[in-house]
Amino acid sequence: MDAADAREISGWRYEPPYDFYNGDADPDDLAELLDEERRKDVYFSALDEEGDLVGFFQFEKTSETMDVGLGLRPDLTGRGIGEEFCSAGLGFARERLAPRRFTLSVTTFNERAIRVYERAGFGRGETYMHETNVGGYEFLFMEREA
Repeated sequence: MDAADAREISGWRYEPPYDFYNGDADPDDLAELLDEERRKDVYFSALDEEGDLVGFFQFEKTSETMDVGLGLRPDLTGRGIGEEFCSAGLGFARERLAPRRFTLSVTTFNERAIRVYERAGFGRGETYMHETNVGGYEFLFMEREA
């Protein structure tokens, strides 16, 4: 991901309750996204056939497990393309980074994302409370084989 894509993503605005995912909702995450060194080899831009930015993936590998973060451009959410987007990113990671399994965490209120992840092969794990910059939220841990 280059600096221009990182800046564009940092300005994305989602409708409530998904505004939890706005780039400026968590200053630490925003600083990581905008820092070239911290972003390098972790954040990847997702482009469509015309080369337009449609989303991003964040891949952090520990041992044989790849933790996945992702975001779809706000105007593209809710259009039924989430499973294809998610699967394309996992395919990229599988090919280039060779993990044995994928994990992710998602807020439990984000039911549409949970459905997408389940259709992409993720299974539900434990729920846990996590304190964020905007308050405590319940998260769902999910995983699947690569």
